[in-house]
Amino acid sequence: MRRKLAAGNWKMNGLRADLAALDTLAEQRGFDVDVLICLPATLIGSCAGLPFAIGGQDCHSATHGAHTGDISAAMLADIGATHVITGHSERRSDHHETDAMVAAKSRAAHEAGLTAIICIGETLVQRADGSTLAVIDAQLAGSVPDCATADNTVIAYEPIWAIGTGKVPTTEQIAEVHAHIRARLAARFADGADFGILYGGSVKAENAAAIFAVPHVTGALVGGASLKPADFTPIIAALAAS
Repeated sequence: MRRKLAAGNWKMNGLRADLAALDTLAEQRGFDVDVLICLPATLIGSCAGLPFAIGGQDCHSATHGAHTGDISAAMLADIGATHVITGHSERRSDHHETDAMVAAKSRAAHEAGLTAIICIGETLVQRADGSTLAVIDAQLAGSVPDCATADNTVIAYEPIWAIGTGKVPTTEQIAEVHAHIRARLAARFADGADFGILYGGSVKAENAAAIFAVPHVTGALVGGASLKPADFTPIIAALAAS
């Protein structure tokens, strides 16, 4: 059975003093779901002993070398990370990452023993012109490497137009895309029916229960709401109750 996953992405937020929020989160949660916090690389090494998983937000496709400012998957694993986000829309947009680059980073994550959370999603223009499923197909085919399994890969569907905007797709729209992703994974991978598929994009306490009731939604990738235990804990609770 697929484990439910509540994953938080702190993005470029957080200093060491802010790690107290994780201690508070650890005290509050007693839910039977997996919890993951993807932190800035500067904070990962300070999180030993917490009762949930810690992940990175990106990695380089190379194991080492002349890549100033980058971090390898092996480095993340070495300081205690178990997961890494690849292909987040902000990386695709701000750093012009292609599907091929995302696939290479995901392969590197697998080789380092990390679980890759591979992000896909359409823009508002693509949603409006009816090409959402075609975009999803192309990103799944190009971003998910052949070495992906249900044990080392999670897919995160994040409609770009919903990230940090307060806009949320209807449950029918989420259901359509998640069912489509599931079908494509099942057709390509022997264990495709077992991959986790997260929803991300303006998830909050008020809408979490409705989102988690959608078929094939096995959790969430949460941005801003993961920074504060008071905001993240109700989302975890809603996932546990789903």
